[in-house]
Amino acid sequence: MLEEFQRIGRDLFLSGLVSSHGGNMSVRMGDRVLITHRGSPLGQITAEDIVETGLYDNDSNIMLASSETPVHRTIYQQTAGLAIVHAHPKVAVALSLFEDEIIPIDNEGSYLLHKVPVISSEIASGTAMAGIVAESLQKYKITMVRGHGCFAIGQVLEEAWQWVSCLEESSLVIYYARTLGGQTKEFRKNADQYKKW
Repeated sequence: MLEEFQRIGRDLFLSGLVSSHGGNMSVRMGDRVLITHRGSPLGQITAEDIVETGLYDNDSNIMLASSETPVHRTIYQQTAGLAIVHAHPKVAVALSLFEDEIIPIDNEGSYLLHKVPVISSEIASGTAMAGIVAESLQKYKITMVRGHGCFAIGQVLEEAWQWVSCLEESSLVIYYARTLGGQTKEFRKNADQYKKW
């Protein structure tokens, strides 16, 4: 499990999806949660950066766990996810300041994500946003918190990381298309359905 945290954490950092000490990851194991340490550098995870705590109850390790632990717990309690990646993809965060949902216009993003809701919370971190993030992830595999970052669920960390990576790539395509200006040419069959998903 440590190697999986290290591999995904390193890829998140090298892909520019988190800053040196930003983001967090977790895995559910029954009624226990393995989650990254508060403020740990995801690109350089060691065994000491992984904290085990309860899914429902606090224990002595809770002080070391990520400040987003309440969000991770609520997501596990309300969804079928077994792994969570929380990242701060720059282009997607920028789009979240303008949009209420991110609808990919590229083929891969359309196929894998369909659309990504953008949710708002007066306090965009910790316990205050746990409920709305978990509610969104009951219907979607990834969601954006406006101005903050995304939460993605999967059966394993790699799956959740895939959704984060795909979201940022799709967001970059949207940015490039808007920067180039002009009318984009639709290439997808039944493209009008994408906004309804």
